[in-house]
Amino acid sequence: MAWIGGRSAGRRRGAVATAAATVLLLGLTACGPDDTDTTDDNAGGDEAKNPVESVPREDRLRDLLDNLPIEIDPELWEQGEWANWDSDTWLREAGQYISVIIEDFWDADRMREALDRERAIDEDEIDEPATPEPEAPADNPDADRGITDPQPAVVQARPATTPYSANSPAIGKVFMETPAGSMVCSGAVVTDPDNPGRSNLVATAGHCVHAGRDGGWFRQIIFVPAYNDQGDSLAENPDPAFEELAPYGTFWAELIATTDYWVEQGTEEGGNGAHQDFAMMRVSAEDGSGRSLEETVGAAYDISFDAPAVSGIGGIDVVGYPAADPYDGQGMFVCSDEPGRLSLDAAEPVMYRVGCTMTGGASGGPWLATGANGAQELISVTSIGPFDSTWLAGPRLEAEAREVFDEIRAG
Repeated sequence: MAWIGGRSAGRRRGAVATAAATVLLLGLTACGPDDTDTTDDNAGGDEAKNPVESVPREDRLRDLLDNLPIEIDPELWEQGEWANWDSDTWLREAGQYISVIIEDFWDADRMREALDRERAIDEDEIDEPATPEPEAPADNPDADRGITDPQPAVVQARPATTPYSANSPAIGKVFMETPAGSMVCSGAVVTDPDNPGRSNLVATAGHCVHAGRDGGWFRQIIFVPAYNDQGDSLAENPDPAFEELAPYGTFWAELIATTDYWVEQGTEEGGNGAHQDFAMMRVSAEDGSGRSLEETVGAAYDISFDAPAVSGIGGIDVVGYPAADPYDGQGMFVCSDEPGRLSLDAAEPVMYRVGCTMTGGASGGPWLATGANGAQELISVTSIGPFDSTWLAGPRLEAEAREVFDEIRAG
């Protein structure tokens, strides 16, 4: 079985950096640029046909790889060349995400041992006022720009209700390979208006898929919904089976987009790029079933790109899998609080900030608020927190985030 999908190489639409194209060949995948847009999953319904099926798969694979700015030998990548992070081979531009999908690459041991992808900020970087600024009207979020509220009170993260598959099936872990080794973030399934009930879209943080201004796209990126379904700690279950960790299996990233703001300004530590630290992924099941992610888990969150000003949001739930001490990365946790404002760049929409003790690994996890229809919707993802893990902050999602979302929807 073989198929190719993608869009033109090296293209940027507005404020979006997109990594595009997928080849699946006998269990091996390389992602890179292509000139044909053919990955709009289910866009034509169940009878939709892939226009490249008449082209021999070897020719399609070679045509795709020939368009990359570096030479890729799929067999060598399968044997470990994917781990070569030399600056000449670490691609960073739109249309240059490369992933070699190897069956069972992300086994139980690799997932369990992945490190947190933490972004900590020194609080000296934050200019906190002695007294709160006046709240902006709920219908005028632009009035919040440039304002930072006093640091919130600490909120102790609480364990999410288990089993996760029955209570929070749309939330999971994002695993990736980086120059520092296997790392982990959090993420959530979000609805796809073009494919109602059949979404393959995942929201996470930009720093979970791209290193920012000093690096490029990470590799071997997957999403595992309802990771470690029963929530047992490593002390309780030191050697969990793969089926316990991945009750719905694993879903590989086919297409990834983040903001140009993150790519051009983001750094491993500090607040650089945090105001647009947002990413979207289109994924597919490793088992080749063809069943969508949303159909598999039975849930997805709407994204709000026009949430009210901070004063009109009310309480929110911040969810993730903290992996740095005192957590072990095996459990899903929740912090509930009313957000305040945090500004590191007055030209950008204000960030949300809540009290929360979650640590690295929670990055990319959803911020959920009650929408107009009474259901929870995603209004942000976790971006940064301080070294002492007393609060978390996430970007307000506006035009740039919507552009990222629309780019992935287009497939």
